[in-house]
Amino acid sequence: MAHKTDIEIAREAKKKPIQEIGDGLGIPGEHLLPYGHDKAKVSQDFINSVQDRPDGKLILVTAINPTPAGEGKTTTTVGLGDGLNHIGKKAMICIREASLGPNFGMKGGAAGGGKAQVVPMEEMNLHFTGDFHAITSAHSLLSAMIDNHIYWGNEQEIDLRRVQWRRVVDMNDRSLRQITSSLGGVANGFPREDGFDITVASEVMAILCLAKNLKDLEERLGSMIIAYRRDKSPVFCRDIKAEGAMTVLLKDAMQPNLVQTLENNPAFVHGGPFANIAHGCNSVIATTTALKLADYVVTEAGFGADLGAEKFMNIKCRKAGLAPSAVVCVATVRAMKMNGGVAKADLGAENVDAVKKGCPNLGRHIENLKSFGVPVVVAINHFVTDTDAEVAAIKEYVASHGAEAVLSRHWELGSEGSADLARKVVAVAEGESANFSPIYPDEMPLAEKIQTICKRIYRADEALMDKKIRDQLKLWEEQGYGNLPVCMAKTQYSFSTDPNLRGAPTGHSVPVREVRLSAGAGFIVVVCGEIMTMPGLPRVPASESIRLNDAGQIEGLF
Repeated sequence: MAHKTDIEIAREAKKKPIQEIGDGLGIPGEHLLPYGHDKAKVSQDFINSVQDRPDGKLILVTAINPTPAGEGKTTTTVGLGDGLNHIGKKAMICIREASLGPNFGMKGGAAGGGKAQVVPMEEMNLHFTGDFHAITSAHSLLSAMIDNHIYWGNEQEIDLRRVQWRRVVDMNDRSLRQITSSLGGVANGFPREDGFDITVASEVMAILCLAKNLKDLEERLGSMIIAYRRDKSPVFCRDIKAEGAMTVLLKDAMQPNLVQTLENNPAFVHGGPFANIAHGCNSVIATTTALKLADYVVTEAGFGADLGAEKFMNIKCRKAGLAPSAVVCVATVRAMKMNGGVAKADLGAENVDAVKKGCPNLGRHIENLKSFGVPVVVAINHFVTDTDAEVAAIKEYVASHGAEAVLSRHWELGSEGSADLARKVVAVAEGESANFSPIYPDEMPLAEKIQTICKRIYRADEALMDKKIRDQLKLWEEQGYGNLPVCMAKTQYSFSTDPNLRGAPTGHSVPVREVRLSAGAGFIVVVCGEIMTMPGLPRVPASESIRLNDAGQIEGLF
């Protein structure tokens, strides 16, 4: 029997008015700012009013390294949230917003799949409530103010060769990676090298997702380093008086977005930094607010556990004072077979040996996650082609690593199919005491923090940093930034910096290409290998297939 597509299922959803979803969380109607009938922002006044409540339990969903076979991390996040509500727990989901660039590029939209989705699907994958546009506008305002400051006399004595602030656009556009701006004569300013990143790589995005409130947001924006003078002293955003206006543009974007699952369970969808070039988690304000409103909060971290989960633990939890009660690591039989050397076209045939051969990638993620002091449950996201023998092979392997794997059929059956996973997560979260701790202390030197992640998480022999990079790290330490965590920017497809090196490689090194100080966000970005902060479109982008049908509905986005 042919299954309905994700978008067909989403369009059949019996959504409740968003005020009813808010009522279920105890959010009065006057504290919801509706965007249509099925999505709303939650007011800062309400968020302030619940701060004295106890926190629920935080469950992180992460995954193995992504493969073309698909893992279904967001689908599992949504399915687990529905499953927890199904077994009688008051649960919320917290996930990120989608970036337009990848939606029209490689992957198309995503808000879960099958019967484990968050709706309204089309809006969430397109303009949603305008948060990303606000971030792009705030970032662009600062870009304009920098060049305007230079044009009108350059009171801060900015060295044009050392302007750090790049421009952004929420689209994959490789032609903008490196540009020359202000050409065309005296009236247009002083020509200089410039470039664009994608909006989700903006420090403004990272700050919005780490800020606790509007005051914290404004202070962090003001602390961003935008350029250096000829004596190499930093010029901050506050030096050109841009942070106030930027905060005004971000006022509404700071408020979490409330939506619902197909089963009418509440979800916050807010913020969207990439996990391969930023810290890859939804906003702190959404997560901390959800913990005041629900007994269980299920959130996800982007890409594989070596990127998203590592940054969730070492950056988000460290900065926000959070501690997960349990971690769910998502894997699939198909992905294990692909890690075991099977071509995508051949994944439908049973191959227990390939499953066993591919399991070390999962095993390494389990070991890494446990090193943070949190209990781990493996969710086997079920596909119809999976055989009992293949599933049993994963369960046996996971058991040998001191964890338990649970088959979850949320894609096919919704909460009924994820109930077993939900019960196991509850048993672990309530039965095992987590002893969470980041894997490096604040006071560790920056170069050692980079080496620690490369050796302990990626299992590399070393991180390769030339003298220029080491000197830069030492200078930042001298300037008072040595206690910041590091944010690794590398390929999501492998533990190494080679996207084609699957499994659990050892004997490799991690070349560090450059380091960037995100003083407002509060971390050091470490760019490794060939990773790009502005993606390009693939040979055949998803946008070629996206259009409106005769009924005015969107086709090709999902």
